[in-house]
Amino acid sequence: MRARMLDSLTPSQIQSAEKTLAAGTWAITAGAVLFSVLTVTPLVERVTPADWTWTAPILPLVVDAAVVIVVRLDAVVARLGGRSGPWPAVLRWMTGLMTLLLNVGDSALKNDLVGVAVHAVAPLLLIVTAEAGLAYRRAISAALERIERSRATEQAEREQREQAKREHERQTREHAEHAAREHAERLERERAERESSERAAEREHTARMERERLDHEAEVRREQREYEDRIRREAQERDDALRREQREQAERSRRERAAIDPPAPAAQGAGEGEAVNTDYHLPNVSLNSGELVLRKMPETEARSYIASIREGERTVRQLAEDTGWSVGWVAARVQEAREERATEQAEPAEAVA
Repeated sequence: MRARMLDSLTPSQIQSAEKTLAAGTWAITAGAVLFSVLTVTPLVERVTPADWTWTAPILPLVVDAAVVIVVRLDAVVARLGGRSGPWPAVLRWMTGLMTLLLNVGDSALKNDLVGVAVHAVAPLLLIVTAEAGLAYRRAISAALERIERSRATEQAEREQREQAKREHERQTREHAEHAAREHAERLERERAERESSERAAEREHTARMERERLDHEAEVRREQREYEDRIRREAQERDDALRREQREQAERSRRERAAIDPPAPAAQGAGEGEAVNTDYHLPNVSLNSGELVLRKMPETEARSYIASIREGERTVRQLAEDTGWSVGWVAARVQEAREERATEQAEPAEAVA
């Protein structure tokens, strides 16, 4: 019960109780020593020679000094949690009994029982206080030791918990860092994949746009060729119609002249069946493959006709005969048409490059 009560106290409360015990013990010891000196000195004086009566106080002081030594050393040994063996107990009881006998001796010799009882109080109190103080100190030391062990255990458990907490925090931090690294790596991979996809899509878009551009240019060139072919066909058709009309008109004019002016006698040496053209008064009259051309093409039609003729298809003289224009003018138009075709062929090549 006493141990449980001590265990329930805090270290500061136990230290305060130990200080109270020490103060009370020394107060009782000092009072008992003083009382013993005053009580024992007269008894020693009566049994001491007259010349040595001044030594009477020495005996109680010596006995009381032994009591002080016993009380002090027992307190130190008990505080250290050890046991001093049987001799300190013998010294403690012997000094206690000596103090008791010396204090009650004078009253006992006088057969004063009341005096014996009165003078026995201080020695008995000193003896019991010494024994009780020793037991208290041992109990306090044991309690302090248990408290220290408990505190050490709690400290170890607390350090272990803190270590476990730090380890958990470290693992949590490492896990968080690992998760952050994985997240960053995943984001980096996604970003790289996204950029790769965007670059691939951009390349595909660029290639598609280039294909569309080339297809469009090819379509434009095809349409341009078709348009030019159509223009040439239409010009060729107009030229053919114009030549037919010219031939028909020339045929009508020839018939009309033949009906109005009879043919003149053949010239001396002229071949049989050859007709001589006597229409020298008519402007722009030329002989084209045996057909008589009586009118000159307008400039616009002549230019279109010359541009529609392919390279090497007709000579400059033949074109001059077809259009009614001079050979020099036709040669200049042929050169212009040749330069225009060269320019048109160079532009698609530059666009493709």
